[in-house]
Amino acid sequence: MLTSVERLLFVRAVPIFRELRDDFLVRLASVMDELSFPSNHTIFTEGQEGRSLYIVVSGKVKVHLAERELARLEQGACFGEMSLFDAEPRSASITTLEKCECLMLTQMQLYDAIDETPGVAINIIRLLSRRIRELNQKLNTKENSIASSNSRIAELR
Repeated sequence: MLTSVERLLFVRAVPIFRELRDDFLVRLASVMDELSFPSNHTIFTEGQEGRSLYIVVSGKVKVHLAERELARLEQGACFGEMSLFDAEPRSASITTLEKCECLMLTQMQLYDAIDETPGVAINIIRLLSRRIRELNQKLNTKENSIASSNSRIAELR
């Protein structure tokens, strides 16, 4: 368990909460639930309804669709934020790779935070944009690799 001071220092370093006022962060950090998950535990699965965002305090998780791993997230990384905004089911599953400690922020807590400090929403939009760019780059690299392989096969014929 984190002390109040440790929790504040941790939350202050999380990218989506950077540049926000300390008095606001103190209140936000105090309402977050602290959760502990064992290794190889599925926190949530693709298609499940989601009403909370998680922040990795310690340990690692993988983001995956069935057996295909999309990403690994470590300390300070957030996950689960998409379903808070669009009310759609979870788009991927999250499974711990080792014992994990997480902070959880519910949809209502997040909406209250955004009402009080709109900068939270801007930081989450930045996070989502960065993840979309990373996925686009991965797709582009994969498509270029496939095109290159197809060219080599055509040359061999």
